[in-house]
Amino acid sequence: MSARTAPGARLVVQTWLGTRLLMALVALVFVLRGAKLTDVLTRWDAAHYLTIATDGYANPSFVAFFPGWPLLIRSVSLLGVPAVVAATALALVASAVAAAALYRMAGTGAAVAWLLAPTAVFTMVPYTESVFCAAAFWAWERASARKWPAAAVLASVAAAMRISGLFLIVALVVLALTQPGRGQVRWQRVAWLVLPVLVLGSYLVFLRLQVGTWTAWYDAQASGWSRELTWPWVALQHTIDAATPGGYADAMGWAPMFAFELVSMAAGVLVVLVSLFRKRWGESVWVGLQVVAFSLSYWFMSVNRALLLWFPLWEEVGRLGQSKGRLPTWRAVLIGALVVIALAVQVWWAWRYFGGAWAS
Repeated sequence: MSARTAPGARLVVQTWLGTRLLMALVALVFVLRGAKLTDVLTRWDAAHYLTIATDGYANPSFVAFFPGWPLLIRSVSLLGVPAVVAATALALVASAVAAAALYRMAGTGAAVAWLLAPTAVFTMVPYTESVFCAAAFWAWERASARKWPAAAVLASVAAAMRISGLFLIVALVVLALTQPGRGQVRWQRVAWLVLPVLVLGSYLVFLRLQVGTWTAWYDAQASGWSRELTWPWVALQHTIDAATPGGYADAMGWAPMFAFELVSMAAGVLVVLVSLFRKRWGESVWVGLQVVAFSLSYWFMSVNRALLLWFPLWEEVGRLGQSKGRLPTWRAVLIGALVVIALAVQVWWAWRYFGGAWAS
C-alpha cells in the first residue's frame, strides 16, 4: 500500500471510527453498571481541567495545568453546551485532526498506528493530548513545508495547552536552522517562533502576578505530582521499585502502569537513536528533550501518554505497512497480529481509565 492513497485515507477514517466506537463501548459497560457518564469520562486530571474551565485557578495547585485547554472548553460551554460534553467533543474532533496531520506527513500507516496507540483513550476524554497533537502535528507539517507563519500560529496553540509546547518550540528551531537556505532565511524562520514563546511567557507572567513567584508552575508540579528534579538513575530506581509486583505501588494497582512507563521510556530512547541515525535532527530533539525531562522527575510518570505526542515513533511503526507492491505474507500476518494486540491493549487501558483505576 502506498503512503497516501484514496483507500489509505478511507482506512484512516475507518480506524478512527472503529477505535472510538470500541472505547465508547467500554465506557458504556460502566454506565450500564450504574456509574454516571460524566464520572466515567472525567477521571483523574480530566476533572481538574473541567474545574479550571468553570472556576478558574481557585485551587493553587492547579496552576500545574496550562490554561489553553480549560479556556477552550469554557469558550464552547458558553454556547450552552455542558462542559464535559464540550470537552469530549473537542477531544474527538481534535483526534481526527491529529490523525489527518500524520496522514499528511507520513502516510496511512503512521496515522493508523497512532489511532491504535495503547493510550488512545486519552484522545477521546477531556485531556490535552488530542488538541495538543492536532496543533503540534500540523505545526510540524507546515514547518516541514516551509510555511513558517502558519507553523508559528499552530505552535502557539500547542504552547497554550501544556509544557510540551516548550519542547516543540526548541525542536522547531532546530528544524528551521537545518532546512536548506541562506543564513538570513533560516533566522527569519526562527523569528516566527517568537509567537509561541510569547504564549509561554504570558502564562509565566500571569503566575508571577497571581502567585508571586516565577517558579509557581514547577512548585505545583513538585508538590502535587512528585515531579521535583531528581537524578535520572534515582528516578529509574524509583520507577523500578514502583513497578515491582508486591511493592507499595502494586497495593494500589499502579505497578502495571509503572512497568509500562519503563517500556515507554525505552521506546523514547530508541526513537531518538533512530532519528539521529536518519539525520532527522528536529525529530530527535523533539523526542529527546521529553525523554530527558521525564528522566529528571521523581519517577517516570505520564510517559505512556507522551507516546501519543511522539509522531516520529508512529512514522516508524507505520513503515511496517508500506510497500510498493503487495505485502509479503509474513508481513501481512505480523501486521494483523500487531493490530489485534494493539486493540486488546487499547481496550484494557480504556477499561482502567473509565473504571477509575490509575491509567498514567
